[in-house]
Order: sequence, then structure tokens, then C-alpha cells
Amino acid sequence: MLAKLLAPSYNSAMNTRTGLQRLVANNFAQLNGAKTGVISNHSAIDENGAHLVDLLVESKKCSIARLFSPEHGFRGDAQDMESVETYQDPKTGIEVVSLYGSNESSLVPSEKFLSDLDLVVFDIQDIGSRYYTYVNTLAYTMGVAAKTNTKVLVLDRPNPINGISIEGSPLEDRYKSFCGYAPIGNRHGLTSGELSVLFNKGLSLGQGNASATACELEVVELENWDRSSFFNETSLPWVLPSPNMPTLETALVYPGGCLFEATNMSEARGTTRPFELIGAPYIVPEQWSELSLELYIELSGEKPEGFFLRQTSFTPGFQKWAKKACHGVQIHITDCSKPFSYRLCLAMIAAAAKLYPNDFAWRSDAYEFKTDISPIDILYGNPNFRLQLEKDPTDLKSIKQEIEGFEKDYSAVHEQFKIY
Repeated sequence: MLAKLLAPSYNSAMNTRTGLQRLVANNFAQLNGAKTGVISNHSAIDENGAHLVDLLVESKKCSIARLFSPEHGFRGDAQDMESVETYQDPKTGIEVVSLYGSNESSLVPSEKFLSDLDLVVFDIQDIGSRYYTYVNTLAYTMGVAAKTNTKVLVLDRPNPINGISIEGSPLEDRYKSFCGYAPIGNRHGLTSGELSVLFNKGLSLGQGNASATACELEVVELENWDRSSFFNETSLPWVLPSPNMPTLETALVYPGGCLFEATNMSEARGTTRPFELIGAPYIVPEQWSELSLELYIELSGEKPEGFFLRQTSFTPGFQKWAKKACHGVQIHITDCSKPFSYRLCLAMIAAAAKLYPNDFAWRSDAYEFKTDISPIDILYGNPNFRLQLEKDPTDLKSIKQEIEGFEKDYSAVHEQFKIY
């Protein structure tokens, strides 16, 4: 069962075509000679591995004035929260403007970089989680594009962890950030194109960070994509969209696994299984996994399905606990149709807080340039989880109610913005 669900199937009967492929098939008609900017990275390839920028240059259907580089860089080689510099692309000679520099203001493109453009094209593979910053770069750019009267063209790609499953907790305004622009699910179940329509609706209601006016927006839609499908069921090759997102399995655990970034526990950056391996030197694996599963049952109201926890040890090569043995678990997925990651990882954090109160700690340094808000509050979306753990880590009734209430409300929003 697992092999069928997770093994690559590039010859799948579902011949999914991305927005890029449809743009090419339409002979780049949407460009129409426009002076163009491109927000992209290494994931913007067609079915043969040709990159968006190369295809645009070869087409001669537009004039590319500049490229915009998101977090991790235009070539996807920078680590998380690592500053990316502005430079000149050696292959094309086109300026690459960083949208992930050394401070929070660098995340929003200057109006001067959009005011001379007719069009901004966005094409990056998202992985379906609120924290993943690429779509937030899109949102910030749309706010500026509304001011400069620059059209935004989104070349859509599949949500790799399907477009129906949602998980999460409410994102309050005070806790919005670059890893949480809009109050969508931590696992949001939308594509980048669908999210752009949602963002634009927020801009039209005056809820954006940069403008109270919607931008001119066009989405080049997917073709032959089933919302219930996973990436391996499409005909598309997996290109790891960021350095610590190597596989579909990683993307499936990330909606919960990312929460460990807000702790002093290792989410296994510096290993070959980031977000699937979780641990710290102070963890006793059997004890921790047992309580984690008990608390998961409390949070979900169900017995564990779709995964198991394997007790293990690992040594990260860099970042937290670098070169030190960490003890913990590997999250193994047995059925990717069962959404579990968010509640499981909340339960694992609560269990660590209960069992190791003298060792477990919240991250205290800056997170995505925010220094005045606890990173766990940013990721969870409000302070309730942290405050509850400070009272009693084993009493998660209020957190369960909050998550269930949010997911019920968000499901209506999700339904409203589905294109497919």
C-alpha cells in the first residue's frame, strides 16, 4: 500500500499539465510583448526539465527586465532564513533582485522594481502549508503590484499533498508574518493559483499588508489535476522546492513537523530525512513516543492511523544540535490519505514539555525577522498552545476544540476558493 501511494509514477494516466506547460502550448499568448518580471526558482520546469526563464527567453514573446529571487535563492541552494543577495544571472545577464534579504523590509519588492513592468510572472512549486514562504512572497508582491498597476500572472502547479485535506489552527492578526500571511490552514489544501485569488480578495477588502486594492490577476490553470491526488500520481517530476524538502513524504509531515522549528528540538536539518526525524539529546525515545501517541489520541479523538513512530537516534550535520547525537523518532507514513501531521506534532511537543521540563525549551531567537513574538505563536497562529503547555501539557481539550472550530470555519473558505 505504501509503495503504491508514495512511489514515483511519472507514467501515470493522470497527465497533469502545469500552468507553464499550458503557457507554452498557447505560444505564450498571455505575454504579448510585455515588459516582464519573473518570480521563480529552480522548481519552475516543464515536463522535459526546461526552465521557465529559458523558455521565455527563447520564445521572444516578452522582454524580461528582471528576475526576483525568493527564500532559498533563485537556484534553491540557500538554507532556511539565510539571506539571499541581489546579483546578475550569469546565464542570461538579467538582474536577480532578492526578495529575502537581511531584514523584514527586504521581503516586499520596492515599487521601483515593479513600476516599470507590465507583468510579473510567478511560477514556484508550493508544498501545501501555511508556513512555506513562496506563496507569501507572491502575496506581498501582489500588494505592491496593485499600487503600480502591474499585472500578475500565476502559472499554477499542483498541491503535492492533495487539495482536499486541511489541518490547522486560527491565525490571529497579531501573529501574521512571512510564514503566515493569511488565515488559511496550516495544511491549506489549495494551489498557488487558488491562493492568489484568495489573497486578491483580501487585498480588495483592505486586508493586505501593502495595499487596499486588488491587483490585476490572471491564473494559468492546471489541466488534468484531481484534487484528491498526490504529486506522485501526476505525470510531473518531483524537484525538491527547497533544500530540506527532498521528498513527498517530507511534504506530508511538514504541516506539523515545521512546528519543531519553534523549539530547541532538532527537526533533523542536516540529515537526509528533515521533518521526518525529530529528537534531541535529552529525549528518551520509548517514553516520549508513548506519551506522544496518548496525547495524539486526545487531540484527534481517534486511534493513530496512517503512520507509526519508530524510535531512533540521529546526528544532525548542521543547525540545532549539530554533530551531537539526538534521540527521538522517525515518523513513518503508511497511508498518505490520512491527514495526521499537525495534531501528531502538537502532541509530540506537548509530550516533550511534560516529560523534560528542565530541558525542553521554546526557540528564543528571531524567527523570520520577528523578535517580539514567540516563534511557536507565529507558527501555531496565536499564543494559546504555548500558554496551555505552560499550564498543563497533558490537558489539550481547549486546543482540540480550537483546532476543530478553525477547521470547520476554514473548510467553508477552502470551498469558496477552489478552482478545480
